[in-house]
Amino acid sequence: MELDGILNDVSAYLEWELDEGRRTVSVSPDVVAELGDAAGKVETEMPEPKPKPQAPPTPAVSSSTPRTPAKPGDSLEAVAAEIAECTACELHEARTNTVPGQGCMHPDILFIGEAPGADEDAQGIPFVGRSGQLLTKMIEAMGYSRDTVFIANINKCRPPGNRAPSPAEMQVCIPYLKRQISLLEPKLIVALGATAINGLVDLPKGMGITKVRGSWLEFEGIPLMPTFHPAYMLRNPNMKRPVWEDLKNVLRRLGKPIPEMKKA
Repeated sequence: MELDGILNDVSAYLEWELDEGRRTVSVSPDVVAELGDAAGKVETEMPEPKPKPQAPPTPAVSSSTPRTPAKPGDSLEAVAAEIAECTACELHEARTNTVPGQGCMHPDILFIGEAPGADEDAQGIPFVGRSGQLLTKMIEAMGYSRDTVFIANINKCRPPGNRAPSPAEMQVCIPYLKRQISLLEPKLIVALGATAINGLVDLPKGMGITKVRGSWLEFEGIPLMPTFHPAYMLRNPNMKRPVWEDLKNVLRRLGKPIPEMKKA
C-alpha cells in the first residue's frame, strides 16, 4: 500500500541521518498532517495506481573554487606532518591520532569520506572499522585494491562521539585535502555520504544525497561521483545494488571493464 511505501522511505531516511551523525530531524507540520491524512484514507480509498512521472534530470553542479595549485616542494608527507601538528579547531583536543589518508600517488580513484571514527582515530588509518571493511570489498569488486587507490576524509581528526563535523570544522580542514588532491592528481573522485558531498560541492537548496547520488558532479575540475556511505549500506543492505551501479559508472568513465558482481 502507499502508506507502507511512505513509512519505508521515512525509515530509510532516518537511518541515513543516524549514520551521518545527526540525532534530530526537523519535520514540517504540513508533512505531518499529510501523513495523518494518508493513514486515515488507506482503508477507505484504493485509487488506481498511476505511473510515476519521470524525475527531471539533475542539474549540473560543480565546485565554484579554482583548482588549488601544488606548492613547490610540497609532498604528501609534508601535508601529513602539518596535519599531525594542527590545532586549528577543537577536534585536536580529544584525538589519539590524525588520519591524513592512505594509498598511492596519481590514483585513478580518490575516495573521500567525512571524518575518522573510533577505529581510525586509534590506528591513524582511514576506513578500518566495519565501514572500512565494506569499502575495501567495494574497491576490490571494482578490480582495484586499497594500495592502488587513495582513501581520505574531509576532516583529519575524529569528532567527539563520531558526530558529523561542523561546517566550520570542515572549512578549517579542507585546505589539507585540497593540497593532497593537487599532489595526487586523481582521475576522478568518489564522495562517500552526504557530509562528504556537502563539504566538497555547493548543492542547490533541497538537493540531498538521494537526489544527487549517481549523477556526475565536479570538484575543482575533477569528475566527482556521489554515492552512499558504507555505514549506510551496513544498515540498509538493499542499498548495495544502487551503490554498485554508481561504481560501475565510475569504471565506465575510466574505460575499465566491469567485473561481475559476486554473490555474498
